[in-house]
This record gives sequence, C-alpha cells and structure tokens, in this order.
Amino acid sequence: MTASSPDFDAAFFRTALGRYATGVTVVTAAGLDGAPIGLTVSSFNSVSLNPPLILWSLSRSSSSLAAFEQCERYVVNVLGAEQIALARRFATGKTPDRYAGLTVHHAPGGTPMLDGHCAAWFECHNRSRYVEGDHVIMVGEVERCGHSGEPPLVFHAGGFDLTPAGAKSERKAP
Repeated sequence: MTASSPDFDAAFFRTALGRYATGVTVVTAAGLDGAPIGLTVSSFNSVSLNPPLILWSLSRSSSSLAAFEQCERYVVNVLGAEQIALARRFATGKTPDRYAGLTVHHAPGGTPMLDGHCAAWFECHNRSRYVEGDHVIMVGEVERCGHSGEPPLVFHAGGFDLTPAGAKSERKAP
C-alpha cells in the first residue's frame, strides 16, 4: 500500500507518525499588524550547522500562514516539561488572544518570544518556504539562540510525555 493508493488510511498513517516522539515548540513572531502571534508546533527539526538552519511546518489552512510567510523573523520557543498550559493555549484557535495575561518579551533581535522556563529558543531570519502537500515548510536561519537546564516537553502517541522515559504522562491531546 502506498500513500497514493485508494486504500491508503490517513488515520492509520497519523497514528504511525505519532509513535515518533517530538519536542513541543511555540513559534512566535510579529503579525501583519505588528501584534505578537504564536502557535504550537511539533514539526521542528535541525537542518544544518553551517549555516545554522532549522525547519518547521505550518498547515496551509492556518489562519496565521500569511503572517508567518511575510514576517522577517520568528522565534522557535522549545517548551519545558512544565509548560503544558502554554502548549495548549497556543495550540487552539479557540483562544482569541493567545497572549492575554502574558507579558510580551523580545529576543535580542526584537522578535516577540515567550517568557518563562523554555528549554531553548532560536531567533531566526525567515529564510525560505516550500509548499509540500497540505503544509508549508519554513526554513529559518538561526541568528541567536539560548537554552536552559529545563527538561523538554515531549509529545508522543497523542499526548504529552513529561519525561523522556514517559514515567509520568498525560494522554490528552493539546
């Protein structure tokens, strides 16, 4: 069975993909109107050390797509294990103002970023974009980054794993 065959099961494919544990990030930027925007993303990966490149992907149906395609910079905030509430806040379109009650902080280059105990952050120049399937792959050139000693938040099999070994887990979707 191939992905293009009529009997390909997208739900089964999604479940198989879920067997791969990923970190959880919130990508933040200034929107088209200058206000901070952000969304939860688990499709984050390194591309190159020289030059320093990362990638993440965004659904072509996302209401934030135009802003992220046009922004000059964005920050990938790698969430710490204790930041499940932030992951959920920025994952849902049901929160009209995802920044309500949060203090907006800025990375050294002026890009909006999350405050708190992120495991790491990467301020990136919005280098290139590639449309593939139902997503746009965003490639960022890392200009600045930082990290803490916080353990990362991990998403696996449809839920958050709070430790790499999964000793404590919460099996609710974001």
